Amino acid sequence: MTKNPWLDIPLADYEGHMALPQIAQAALLADLFELVLKTYLPESVAVLGCAGGNGFDRIDPIVTGRVVGIDINPNYITAAAGRWREHLPNLELLVADIAAEPVAFEPVEMIYAALVFEYIDLAAGLRFVSSRLRPGGRLCTVVQLPSAAIPEITPSKFTTLGALSSIMRLVTPEELRAVAFRHGLHVVEDQVRELPPGKRFQMQVFQRR
Repeated sequence: MTKNPWLDIPLADYEGHMALPQIAQAALLADLFELVLKTYLPESVAVLGCAGGNGFDRIDPIVTGRVVGIDINPNYITAAAGRWREHLPNLELLVADIAAEPVAFEPVEMIYAALVFEYIDLAAGLRFVSSRLRPGGRLCTVVQLPSAAIPEITPSKFTTLGALSSIMRLVTPEELRAVAFRHGLHVVEDQVRELPPGKRFQMQVFQRR
């Protein structure tokens, strides 16, 4: 089996890349996470592809008492534990490939998946999401929209991220909605954000029927 390139990308490279002014995606993803947390006030949330915990500082543990973080890279999970266990006393951290293996945790009210479905099998990922959401729970997704002028992975000094081009596939919002519907999830909100470098992203909120 081919090794997933995410396993070879140092967390410092990933976080450094996402924070660069010409990338500016770390702040966007954290801001959108904060938006849905404040809008829906979930008592429990799972973050797919949590890395080192970007956006965890936006969680109010009094409101959202239970937080589950999942990532394929064990080094990312170790870093997240060191950074956030004190702030989030009920933090559960799991190392897993959600599209390829069973992941057991109690269902949650909200799942946040930002720039995740570009790297996994969409149907398998949404099947997993549907199984881990409580009835009436919400899935909040962020996907990158295609651009003819801007590369899918913006080049930067953090060259290790170039390996992701071998597994990255942009998912259109229409495809995401269609597959989500087949797994019992219907869209209730969507909005598009554009960053100064010109990349556009769409957030969609789905509710489990």
